[in-house]
Amino acid sequence: MTLDEMIAKTQALAEIVGPNVYLQAMLIATAFVAVGKIADWIVSGIIGRFARRSSNDFDDQLVELVHRPIFLSFALIGLGLATRRLGLTDAPTFITIGILKTIAIFVWYSTVMRLMALVVETFNRTSTKKVVKTGMLSLLHIVMKIVTLALAGYFLFLAWKIDVTAWLASAGIVGLALSFAAKDTLSNLFAGVSIIMDAPYKVGDFIILESGERGVVTDIGLRSTRILTRDDIEITVPNGIIGNGKIINEAGGPPSQHRIRVAVGVAYGSDIDQVIEVLAGAADSLPEILKTPEPRVRFRVFGQSSLDFELLGWIAKPVDRGRITHELNCAVYKALNENKIVIPFPQRDLYIKSMPTG
Repeated sequence: MTLDEMIAKTQALAEIVGPNVYLQAMLIATAFVAVGKIADWIVSGIIGRFARRSSNDFDDQLVELVHRPIFLSFALIGLGLATRRLGLTDAPTFITIGILKTIAIFVWYSTVMRLMALVVETFNRTSTKKVVKTGMLSLLHIVMKIVTLALAGYFLFLAWKIDVTAWLASAGIVGLALSFAAKDTLSNLFAGVSIIMDAPYKVGDFIILESGERGVVTDIGLRSTRILTRDDIEITVPNGIIGNGKIINEAGGPPSQHRIRVAVGVAYGSDIDQVIEVLAGAADSLPEILKTPEPRVRFRVFGQSSLDFELLGWIAKPVDRGRITHELNCAVYKALNENKIVIPFPQRDLYIKSMPTG
């Protein structure tokens, strides 16, 4: 049913009470208020039945949220039809209808914004999905709020019969100018969206950038990422740089453990079985070295002046790598000295072919 058909049928029903247009207008407004109340009861009752079956309070809050705009929508429609029934001149009718439409737009704009906030809050509480952990849900919430605000503005223009063509053309020109002026900022924003969606790292991960910066990720924003170094210095890196570079995530993958390596060279003639036992014992002496997976020793290569071994062990957090490597080096050196295992160093012999004369 079109608006004109609705107006015609409403007027026909209103004329039953008599020729007084003010009485007819009052009847129309009262009837729509009553219909709005009935619609509110029906919708609230349907949602309420589902709410009693659910285990969370989302449905209860949804009932509280929707009953007001449903009732007000019918009431505003009734007031609009009543205004048209009064048969006022064009200017008062246009202003009154415009005000009623504006109220309806603000009521539904507020309702949609609160509904989106309710959905995001409920999803954050109950979901463990990747979209929540990476911050993608917050990004979608921001985008939806911007779109809702733009639609509300568009409907306001329509309510007051303002031609939006010129506004859209102006907005396009302004947007083009701003895109050139804020090229770097937009590059960082798009890279931030890519990082949030692709999730190469998350807050709490220990990462190493291609430019050499390394530390724990403390915040991932749309424009930049913040990294806390081992010197307790926070570095803010634009997302455009991170998005176009190589990132080493030492906390990535299914496990959160990190493996450290210590290269050790011993003299030729050493008992390699003893060396393997001593190195493994040095790793076992440190409580920070995990027992699962257990430390292991590998004989890697015959060096120029040493037999080269490598001691490998796992630690719980990548951020502790520097300190535990230091402690493991100290333990290895002490264990080799206690067991009389020589750590060689390169030696060079100098031969003098002839001595210079007087």
